[in-house]
Amino acid sequence: MDSENVVGKIHSFESLGAVDGPGIRFVIFMQGCNLKCKYCQNRDTWDINLGSAYTVKEVIEKIMRYKNYMVASNGGVTLSGGEPLLQQDFVISLFQELKKQNISTCIDTSGMFGITNKIKQIVDLTDIFLLDIKSINDETCKNLTGFSNKQELEFAKYVSGKNKRLWIRQVLVPGITDKKEDLLQLKKFLDSINVEKFEFLPYHKLGKYKWEKLGLSYELEDVRTANNDDVKRAKKIMNIEDM
Repeated sequence: MDSENVVGKIHSFESLGAVDGPGIRFVIFMQGCNLKCKYCQNRDTWDINLGSAYTVKEVIEKIMRYKNYMVASNGGVTLSGGEPLLQQDFVISLFQELKKQNISTCIDTSGMFGITNKIKQIVDLTDIFLLDIKSINDETCKNLTGFSNKQELEFAKYVSGKNKRLWIRQVLVPGITDKKEDLLQLKKFLDSINVEKFEFLPYHKLGKYKWEKLGLSYELEDVRTANNDDVKRAKKIMNIEDM
């Protein structure tokens, strides 16, 4: 099959994104997610049977309208979601075409995947990874997402070993992901790999309405949102400045 005709299921597009990687970025929110994160702000992206089908060629045509903005700002294209790595054939085909156009590639992922040949190919085609470490504590990770953190930590090590630009984020959830012993363990892990940037994403409830719209119970209803003091405390424990 012609790679340009490979089809992906997409939730939505953001043409001039400024927070999903460096520079101005064309952000593609892929449909489908294998995790069950209790704080997910994009609950409507979980079901891979929803969303709209686009060929790689159709997506490239959309992207090219903004190429000048991306190039001038040292930006590029970011795949987010949902979980982009659920649609590996589409990612490979899209990134191969973007490489032909000299457009920077970035993936926002949980990294909850084994290191298969296709994953290795995707890593080779990707310039920047925005990796969400849900929690360094495996039991907390299982409680929050339904899955162990072992694959995502191995994924981080693999990406680091390939000398890729690696940005790591963690949602700071008061009383859940902000425990001192876990933050110290997270610091130890970050020190063991090559990380260009680390940031806390303060927990909020802006996506709660999506759960309610789907008739679903929002499990973290009683958890307060994180504030600047929470972030300052976490950074102090980890002895880090903004990276």
